[in-house]
Amino acid sequence: MQDLGIRVLFMGNNFIRLLGGLWITIKISLISVVLSIFLGILLGMVMTLKNPITRCITKVYLEFIRIMPQLVLLFLVYFGATKTFGVQLSGQVSAVVVFTLWGTAEMGDLVRGALISIPKHQYESGAALGLENIQIYRYIIIPQTLRRLIPLAINLTTRMIKTTSLIVLIGVVEVLKVAQQIIEANRYTVPDSALWIYGTVFFLYFLACWPISLLATWLEKKWKN
Repeated sequence: MQDLGIRVLFMGNNFIRLLGGLWITIKISLISVVLSIFLGILLGMVMTLKNPITRCITKVYLEFIRIMPQLVLLFLVYFGATKTFGVQLSGQVSAVVVFTLWGTAEMGDLVRGALISIPKHQYESGAALGLENIQIYRYIIIPQTLRRLIPLAINLTTRMIKTTSLIVLIGVVEVLKVAQQIIEANRYTVPDSALWIYGTVFFLYFLACWPISLLATWLEKKWKN
């Protein structure tokens, strides 16, 4: 019977190493998401201001982040900052910086869209009821904004987890790098292991992102009713 190469998963601690690499991926994603949510909320609020200077600055930042590929940003931070400014950044720290910059821009735009989507009469109705500005935001604006924002923020989280696969190119030993190491170490003894190793990586990414995607879908359906 032909050896399909699946046995490489159970040789030594290969599967445990893949799980460890997945944890590095998730850890970088979670740190970046938490920072992006906090900074993105602040950015989104600033983007709703009518000040032309803040609008110009935030628009340039948003367009720069959207146009520039994440891989180029990774190289700029990891290689460029280290060589030019003498800043010693590890691969993981560089990844967090880049994904936080990206996530903040995306989250800020989501927050801006959620805030401006609230009809003006909602503010006027709150004022007519005698509510102060803080109460209007607390009881009327923020709950509606969260309903619009949370499913989109969850989807951004899944995108960030998937995009972290790029950090393998700056030497971070995450799940994809571990997979490459296992394949390389067994290229003579198990030459056809790549399908099973990369298939396992695909499955691990699926397990990490699918529950998050289901949560976003459930929230959208729940809040539409």
